[in-house]
Amino acid sequence: MTLLLIGWFFAVLFAVHAVRTGQPLYWVFILFFFPGLGSLVYAIAVWLPEMRHSQGARHATRKVRAILDPGRELREARAAHEDAASVGNQLRLADALLADGKPAEALPLYDAALTGLYANDPDIRTRKAKALLETGRAGEARAMLEALIAEKPDFRSASGHLTYARAVAALDDRAKAREEFDALADYYPGLEARARYATLLREWGDTAKARELAADSLRIAQRLPTHSRTADREWIAMLQKIDKN
Repeated sequence: MTLLLIGWFFAVLFAVHAVRTGQPLYWVFILFFFPGLGSLVYAIAVWLPEMRHSQGARHATRKVRAILDPGRELREARAAHEDAASVGNQLRLADALLADGKPAEALPLYDAALTGLYANDPDIRTRKAKALLETGRAGEARAMLEALIAEKPDFRSASGHLTYARAVAALDDRAKAREEFDALADYYPGLEARARYATLLREWGDTAKARELAADSLRIAQRLPTHSRTADREWIAMLQKIDKN
């Protein structure tokens, strides 16, 4: 009985993972029809390969690939969405459109994903907030994220935090923006948050702090692996410009 319960536990766990990550529907049937063996096969075929690399490394790899072939992810995301309009494929296409500078096209896809089981999904809501910000609707982005913080105070998202800081800054709430960016600079993966903060500080007339932050960030950049520096080349260039001026 104990082994059976363990089998069902992992079957449910992996089924949730399959749905959330947009895996083919047949995995759900395999997991529930063969809870023990199905979970083992899923772990070997899907879950372990995904866990092999850290989130930061996967993010950097995607950014490097986008640099080398800018349109690839959007092409593949469109094709996948045309084949199956699953939540996973809706989100993949929305993210690709957002990365390609088409936030207005991404918004309806995020709205479509925010239904049913995912109606209040915090990760999707943070992605939609970024799309709102990129379309110039900073007030709506801030309101959405503040509502999310109130509803789910334990939820953590570095990208969502950056979106919130940017939205606050866009609304010219400088004291709050400084507070959020100061926190982000200590933990945000990569150099985007630091580069954006240094740029804001310079725009606000705090040149000394902007240059200090830029110089410190460039020292960090020197210690990054090659793929991370390549992925962050836009932000490094921005920091170098601030450091020199």
